[in-house]
Amino acid sequence: MSEDAGRPASGGGGHIPPHGGEATNCAFTLDHYRELLDAARAGGYRFAHFDELPGRGVVLLRHDVDLSLEAALAMAAVEADADVSSTYFLMTESVFYNLASTEGVSAIARLRELGHRVGLHAVYPRAVLDERFDPVVAWHNPDPEYMSAPIAGAVNVMQDGYFDPPTYRSDSNRRWRFGCPHAELQSAGFPWLQLLTHPEIWVYPGTTMGATMRAMLDAERARRLVQLAADRIDLS
Repeated sequence: MSEDAGRPASGGGGHIPPHGGEATNCAFTLDHYRELLDAARAGGYRFAHFDELPGRGVVLLRHDVDLSLEAALAMAAVEADADVSSTYFLMTESVFYNLASTEGVSAIARLRELGHRVGLHAVYPRAVLDERFDPVVAWHNPDPEYMSAPIAGAVNVMQDGYFDPPTYRSDSNRRWRFGCPHAELQSAGFPWLQLLTHPEIWVYPGTTMGATMRAMLDAERARRLVQLAADRIDLS
């Protein structure tokens, strides 16, 4: 998933399975994600977007939506409830969802209604921005030779000024490479931070990446059955 250095969402459609989790466990749950947001506030950080270079005390919240619009909407609702705005990077070439569908159009509208921004999660070398996107790009599974290269007319989230390994944390494949940033955020341990999460990791339950992905597939099956019935398919 990307570069490596719960609850149903309003208007999201589909079923988001519930899960628990305690704050102190640093679990991949929406409960603990909310605690990350609270920890950043406790550390004196301000949430910002990619239309400004990060300075001291800034957290750039970024979500690469590789697999599930439903999970993105669930996470977006948690952020909105915390009065936090972030940037969701959506794919136009995903094999898992279709932004041109009714569901995709609704998801973009709902993200913006919740106060978030929408960037392009592009597949190299194609980074075609249209009216759906803010001028900011995150490459999907990039290789080192182009990962940080500037992009004409847009911000590359991994370009100089926005990306620096000591001030970057990613949950790719459900593993924090330098540990959960919760404690460092609470103690103001970062001068600034770009924080990348993948919503499906936090929304669907499981103690491993494989278990989490299987939970997502179970939820997807239920959602697809509803869609088939709506399309007047005889499921008897």
